[in-house]
Amino acid sequence: MREQRDLYGTSGNCFDLALWLIDELRSEGIVCYPVGENLGTQKAHGAVIAIDKAGKRYLCDLGDQWIQPVLVDPGAEGYTEAELPGFFPGARIAVFSDGVQVKIRYIRPNGKESQSVLGLEPVGEAEFWEAAAFSQSLLSRPLVEKRMNICTTGRVVHWEYERGQTKISSDRGLFTESEPHGEETWAKRISRRSGIDETVVRMALDVYEAEGLI
Repeated sequence: MREQRDLYGTSGNCFDLALWLIDELRSEGIVCYPVGENLGTQKAHGAVIAIDKAGKRYLCDLGDQWIQPVLVDPGAEGYTEAELPGFFPGARIAVFSDGVQVKIRYIRPNGKESQSVLGLEPVGEAEFWEAAAFSQSLLSRPLVEKRMNICTTGRVVHWEYERGQTKISSDRGLFTESEPHGEETWAKRISRRSGIDETVVRMALDVYEAEGLI
């Protein structure tokens, strides 16, 4: 993944990013382990729990584009169930943890809410690798996501391409970008926004189109 990142600007899905993060954390001496839900299915999701020197657990979810880890140990100093800004682009979050699983509420600027639930117990690493391999075998509709820093304000927004549209989620709301025009193509737009090599993007889009997924 590191080599492909350097060559093509690619990264991966939630499992790729979780495994990469685990390797980085362990190389720094930080205790961590994988967690996940619905492993081995199309709805699977993987993330990482990192443990600080005081034994407190933090959820690290790069696959969902989180900005920073969040404390998920109830009763620990600093744990709160209040709404928090600055953890997820385009939404405030609220954490509700019983120590075994955590429910995250996402509160959008327009008042809409969604939630996710994730177990906090370690997933066996062989099982996690198997789930990661299964996820790579699936060919679903193309999705490209990117956290972007707004240099003038320091805010972090979420950009995504999905179903022939590109959108930006921020603390000011959801904005749909116009379709490419002139010499711009979807491949050029995605490459410019994500940093992925344009040739790689174009080849991927051709495959999805041939499979009837765009």
